[in-house]
Amino acid sequence: MRLLRASLALLPVLLFVGCHSAFVEATVSNRTSQRLELIEVDYPSASFGTQALDPGADFHYRFKVLGEGKLTLTYTDAANKEQKSNGPEIKEGAEGPLHIVVEPSGTKWQNNTAIH
Repeated sequence: MRLLRASLALLPVLLFVGCHSAFVEATVSNRTSQRLELIEVDYPSASFGTQALDPGADFHYRFKVLGEGKLTLTYTDAANKEQKSNGPEIKEGAEGPLHIVVEPSGTKWQNNTAIH
């Protein structure tokens, strides 16, 4: 009987430890001297973004990848022109950090995600 109670007491712990959801921790960084507007990152099955990003600022977002495909960043620059940058491919189940850095010379993608 004690063994049964001990087993039942550990069951929620085992279920909690056994569950793992893969999320991408994305950061969009503005390393220009101008404010960026209407920032949108498209990824397979969805998108995220923010209204504006000041110079030197970061925007953080956490998402789950469903499907696979290319990442893209679209924003409006200080001259009111839409800018678009194609990023790397990302696959379903990817997790880890993704850093998108907008610099005066262009956009740099640092994709350190992996499938575990």
